[in-house]
Amino acid sequence: MMNRRSIQRVVAGVAAAGLTLGALAACGGESADTASPGTGETGEGTETAAAEEVTITWWHNATSGPLPAVWEKVAKDFEANNPGVTVEQTGYQNEDLQRTLIPNALASGDGPDLFQVWPGGEIRDQVANGYLMALDDAIPDTIAAVGATVNPWQVDGATYGIPFTFGIEGFWYNKDLFEQAGITTPPSTLAELNDAVTKLKAINVAPIAVGAGEKWPAAHWWYQFALHSCSPETLTTGAADFDFTDPCWVDAGTELVDFIASEPFQDGFLGTPAQTGAGSSAGMLANGQAAMELMGHWNAGVVGGLTPDEEVPEFLGWFPFPAIEGSAGDPNAALGGGDGFGCAADAPKQCADLLAYIMSEEVQKEFAASGSGIPTVAAAQDSLEDQNLKAVAEGLSQASFVQLWLDTEYGTTVGNAMNEGIVNVFADNGTPEDIVKRMQDAAATL
Repeated sequence: MMNRRSIQRVVAGVAAAGLTLGALAACGGESADTASPGTGETGEGTETAAAEEVTITWWHNATSGPLPAVWEKVAKDFEANNPGVTVEQTGYQNEDLQRTLIPNALASGDGPDLFQVWPGGEIRDQVANGYLMALDDAIPDTIAAVGATVNPWQVDGATYGIPFTFGIEGFWYNKDLFEQAGITTPPSTLAELNDAVTKLKAINVAPIAVGAGEKWPAAHWWYQFALHSCSPETLTTGAADFDFTDPCWVDAGTELVDFIASEPFQDGFLGTPAQTGAGSSAGMLANGQAAMELMGHWNAGVVGGLTPDEEVPEFLGWFPFPAIEGSAGDPNAALGGGDGFGCAADAPKQCADLLAYIMSEEVQKEFAASGSGIPTVAAAQDSLEDQNLKAVAEGLSQASFVQLWLDTEYGTTVGNAMNEGIVNVFADNGTPEDIVKRMQDAAATL
């Protein structure tokens, strides 16, 4: 089985090698989009498959912004090109899908055919339980088309999921509010971020919105402090061996405690949702109630979906998490990951055909043009129109080290314990040492 060190080296190597996003996707082999939707990757028709009455259930995490319409069109187009095939696609909130819906459905034996698959510990557990279909023989050209980004979705050299988007986390911010507060350039150090918080308070705006009510957005703050407090070597050791003895892990919590004490977040942040409704952290950014939000590369589409005209606002900008002066962390390190799909082990063979169509150049271009994220197929990346997504893509290409989301990297047992410890710190019910102890205790049970 590919260990955590191997997975992280693959992702880190992408950035360390100085590759652009276009280089993330392999150029060799026939592109998946050369296949007709539903006919496999050979381009040859399958009359038997076309005559079958087949229903494919597809669960994804698109509930707002432009992406639900993209996936709805994909389902309809695939049905039109594959007589007898019905695609039932449903969007769920990401945290519900990842934490309860998919695990419970798979365990019950009544799961969807095509569904969101996350790399790291989760995909390793799903493969160990026999839940996922190996895709290498079914759609090899599709796998080749995304190059190195597919590696975190592989276990023991076999491919069980394919990422349709990959990017890094940073600050999404309101350029108009920054100008009003006298902030001329985005912060590049923690000291400059603290200064920006002070200036934004002076114009009576919430400096930063955080959806701590859903836990993981709060947890990402500690992830970033760990990324910028610990050296890449320490991060790699932690991921490979669950070794959290280096003092930098506690230092990350101390940095977080100090930052929270400066009161940078909106009132009631402990109960705020992340991406649903005007009162969410994304909604606050979308409607000018907060100046910043720390969030992943998908956030432009979410924010756009929460504005009155449902368009990405012109004031929206992006910058990477700033460096921490004097720390052992790499100032150019980035935290990131991607979204991918996989097929259930017992899914109909047309599931792999649908996945190949989703990953086709045609659909990846539509995905990019919609502003929903950064596509993983190289030929589609020129279709990015959103300037912020282009900025994220540039940030990824310049990152010297890319760490997968820590809860994804460590798996459910350690990841959940870590997140709970971080949320306790946000609520002033825990200490930096408690976070590390929870992680160590959880790892000891594996």
